[in-house]
Parts: sequence; C-alpha cells; structure tokens
Amino acid sequence: MLTAIVDYESGNLHSAQKAFERVAQETGAGDVIVTSDPDTVRGADRIVLPGDGAFPACRKELFDHRGLFEAIEDAVIKGGKPFLGICIGMQMLATRGLEYEDTPGFDWIGGEVVKIAPSDPAMKVPHMGWNDLVIDNPHPVLDGVATGDHAYFVHSYHFRVADPAQRLAHVDYAGDITAIIGRDNLIGMQFHPEKSQANGLRMIGNFLKWAP
Repeated sequence: MLTAIVDYESGNLHSAQKAFERVAQETGAGDVIVTSDPDTVRGADRIVLPGDGAFPACRKELFDHRGLFEAIEDAVIKGGKPFLGICIGMQMLATRGLEYEDTPGFDWIGGEVVKIAPSDPAMKVPHMGWNDLVIDNPHPVLDGVATGDHAYFVHSYHFRVADPAQRLAHVDYAGDITAIIGRDNLIGMQFHPEKSQANGLRMIGNFLKWAP
C-alpha cells in the first residue's frame, strides 16, 4: 500500500510527510512517499494533494509540472483511488477560484472559492488558529471526530459548495466557513490535519484505511 503526497513546489511538505509517515507506521498502512513523478502518483494507492499560498499560483505550479495533474486525474477520477486535498489542495477541487483573478479549478466538486467575509468586522482575515468543527454529514474519514473537536486553520478564502450534501463539516467565524468537503472517493480539508494534533492524526488514520 503506497500513499503519494504530491510535491509541486507549493510549500513546505515536511510536517505533512512526518504526520502521514507516523500514522502509517502506527496503523500498518504501508509506505508514504513525497513525489513529483507522474508515474509514481499514477501507481499509488492513495493520493494526497497539499497546497499553501494563493489559488492561482498553486494551480499554475501544479499544471507546470508536465503530466502531474493528468496522473492525479487518471488515479483518482478514472481509477477511483482515495484522494485527500489539504488547504489549497482542497480548494482546487472547485469549479473556480476567485482569489486575485477568476481561475478554473478541477471542477470535481461544484462550487467557488471566495474571500472570507465575517459579519463581525472585529474578526480578522486571514482566519488563523484553532476553531471548532461542526459536522454536517457523516463520513468514514470522520469516524471518532465530533462537533466541537478542534482543527487548525490558516486561510483567507473558503469553498462555497454548490451541493450542501457535499459539505461534510464547517466552522463558525462570524459566518459559516466550509471545513471539509467530499463525494465518492474525494475528500478535502480546509484546515491542516497534520497540524491539528490528535483530531488531525485521527482523520489521517481514517483516510489511510478508507476504502470508498
């Protein structure tokens, strides 16, 4: 069993790699590799797409790595392999992102990525720090995770999902902010599970044994 964390020069992958390696070792979930090789991604059993920074820049970096998006698409959409998007890696699942410019996403989960606009002007953007999850729809990756459990966020834009059934969890930041999305073999987390302590490690462990 091989889990591929996709490296497309979108930020520091060290903490994600260490968290996934730790959980995989503890649960017997096989090997974890950080890779930018399309053939390795295509052949992996699970795909993790992280991302830090701005939506347009991350999308450009991913598509500039020749063949990498196509390998992800082959494995995930055609092959049905479990996929986890983290932060911008989740946002790129959208139909489009509106950060700085109108940028097409993968359109794997319908919706738009829009700027956070809290109703209380005292609430700062970016949304940064710990927040309580509110579970909207059950999912195997959320086994053992309940409303009120914490996750760690750092972002200024969030995913406005077209189909409410595909929003698995949200948080309240003077308004709803989508925290987790999913359908079929796809799941995305706006927060950083690798930085969310016990709750994040639990979700990583659930993902590594998930068989959609």
